[in-house]
Amino acid sequence: MEKVTLSIDSVWVMLCAILVIFMQAGFALLEAGSTRMKNAGHVAGKQMLSFSICALAFWAVGYGVTFGEGNQWVGFSGWFLDMPTEKGAIPLEISFLFQLSFVAVSLAIAWGGFAERAKLGVYVLFGILYTAVIYPVVGHWIWGGGWLHELGKQDFAGSTVVHLQGGIAALVATLLLGPRIGKFNANGTPNVIPGHNQVFTVLGTLIIWLGWFGFNPGSTLTAQDGFFGFVALTTNLAAAAGAVAALVTARLVVGKADIPMMLNGVLAGLVAITAACAFVEPWAAVAVGAIAGSLTVFTALYFERKGIDDPIYAFSVHGIAGIWGTLSTGFFASPRLVELTGVGKAGLIYGGGFTQLGVQTLGVVASGLYVAVVSFVILWALKKLMGLRVSEEDEVMGLDLSEHGSYGYPEQLPVPEKKGTHFAETGEEAS
Repeated sequence: MEKVTLSIDSVWVMLCAILVIFMQAGFALLEAGSTRMKNAGHVAGKQMLSFSICALAFWAVGYGVTFGEGNQWVGFSGWFLDMPTEKGAIPLEISFLFQLSFVAVSLAIAWGGFAERAKLGVYVLFGILYTAVIYPVVGHWIWGGGWLHELGKQDFAGSTVVHLQGGIAALVATLLLGPRIGKFNANGTPNVIPGHNQVFTVLGTLIIWLGWFGFNPGSTLTAQDGFFGFVALTTNLAAAAGAVAALVTARLVVGKADIPMMLNGVLAGLVAITAACAFVEPWAAVAVGAIAGSLTVFTALYFERKGIDDPIYAFSVHGIAGIWGTLSTGFFASPRLVELTGVGKAGLIYGGGFTQLGVQTLGVVASGLYVAVVSFVILWALKKLMGLRVSEEDEVMGLDLSEHGSYGYPEQLPVPEKKGTHFAETGEEAS
């Protein structure tokens, strides 16, 4: 019977890993659709590069740093998966693939801040270092038996580990790179640079939503007691609430029922519930998702007014919602679910006091500072050594052609007659 149970759990986790890996297809559609046609092939193609870098670097180093034996701060063993599978646990290879799918999502988020202006070589080098020395350290603190785990930090599937880290790295990147050409006027007012395919963004978001049923329910790591169904319910409710709240907020704030904002609301709701999905009741999941959906509208507009050009709003959607989702369990964690999971304490509204909220806040601050500082050091060094940004001429031409030699839409975007000035047949201005 024990072998049957282990086999079922192993198949369950493997299927969930596949679902989360398939989220890369959603990110490819979402990010390509949210950017301009002249960069679409580059933006979509980098998702393949992202997953490939993660697969190699996490196999060689990252998994060991996260889950290897060490101290409260970092793992020191398990390079190239050289560690035993614990008795009664799912096979190491399946565990690796499941965790790999998470770090690949985190890096995809981080790369959103680089979009449409970063050199391809920067993607490669930063991707390797992010997977080897940024993501795994915070992962070890929270999921690998580190100091935040011992304090009882609640982060069931990664609002902090996956999304906050990716969102902060994206923010650091977009600040160091500076805004895209033409994004801001001389007086600092922003211009709209619309994505080239809204249908892609909708389809991409829907695929990501579907993949999240591997992300959160899969983090139960077992199919035996059916608890994954409860986690799936809270996840779905938060996403739906985020969509509706963001659409209503956009209608009230900007006067239009903005579709990209609604999609950001879906993602923000999913990000926020990722920490809380196993700790909060369904009604609280709706509240968590709705607050996240509204927050992402306000923060996206605020950061744009402050001169920050985050092309896919990675920090608003994943950073801000990741912070809120992490803190939300400090308010809403249900005593029965805390007892069931065995992690942390009940939230403030249940009479649990400020203890859990304090632990969650400490986790946000410590993790955020670590990611921000290390990301800045790495990107600052790369900026000095090789430069982060493509030339103005290449940015105007588009990264499809300048980095890869062909457009994603060659019929619609002919090669410019004179590099960096006008597109021969379309008359599109260089800006």
